Amino acid sequence: MQIDQQTPEWYRARYNQLRDQALLKESSARPASAPIEMTESSILHRETIPGGWYWSTLLPRGQALRLINTSGNNGVSVGIWNADDHSERYNAGDTIKLQWTTCLTTGRVLFSDMGRVLASIINDSCGFSDTLVGGSTPQSNARNFGNAGLRNTRNNLRLIAGKHDMAQHDVTSCISFFSHISTQADGSFRWIEGDVQPGAYVDLRAEMNLLVAVSNCPHPLAPDKTFAPAPIDAVRWQAPAIKPDDLCRTFCEEARRGFDADFSHLRQFRVIL
Repeated sequence: MQIDQQTPEWYRARYNQLRDQALLKESSARPASAPIEMTESSILHRETIPGGWYWSTLLPRGQALRLINTSGNNGVSVGIWNADDHSERYNAGDTIKLQWTTCLTTGRVLFSDMGRVLASIINDSCGFSDTLVGGSTPQSNARNFGNAGLRNTRNNLRLIAGKHDMAQHDVTSCISFFSHISTQADGSFRWIEGDVQPGAYVDLRAEMNLLVAVSNCPHPLAPDKTFAPAPIDAVRWQAPAIKPDDLCRTFCEEARRGFDADFSHLRQFRVIL
């Protein structure tokens, strides 16, 4: 069967079949799996990121980054690049489409714009994230706090990019963890009532050598009335060897293909706008 030589009706039927399978899996209970624990001996580096500020780190393949929302801030934004080739970076659209969900939590992965898995979410005690709205900007700070001069995620990520010899166009979408965002039936976004719990954490395991940027600024739709983000902690640690039944590698078909994909030979054809 040549998949590129089918009728429009065949493609629609295949799309509906894949969508229904994904929705069924998403509504089902996660497969039972033991938590991947960070031990004291596995910690390689610990950093405190002040409220409103940013931090970046090189995260080699096999290491993990734990973000600890020490004080219960409403949002922490993360940008990711391939450390060996910055033209490959996190792609929000592919991450959502390939996994048929906007709910990125334990067991899900983050795809690059080359169709490969950049990182796996191996632990997530919060369960809420946002990969659609994006990080804060001067405009969102002016709207929310009446001050466009406050620190914001867009400018934080641009500063990090500049320090790693990247340009403004290298800063694309980010994912915001600890963000209680819900997508409504009409396509709008709403902050779900309920506080982010202090001490909530998320662990990202690098599936290739990564450059990870962290911006400790409130989500643009957060209910905060004043700009007062507290410090968070970032811990780089050595994740254990990956087991054959690793949840992130077996949770869905699309993720399995992403781990196997290698499109590096196509980079010569890419046009960076």
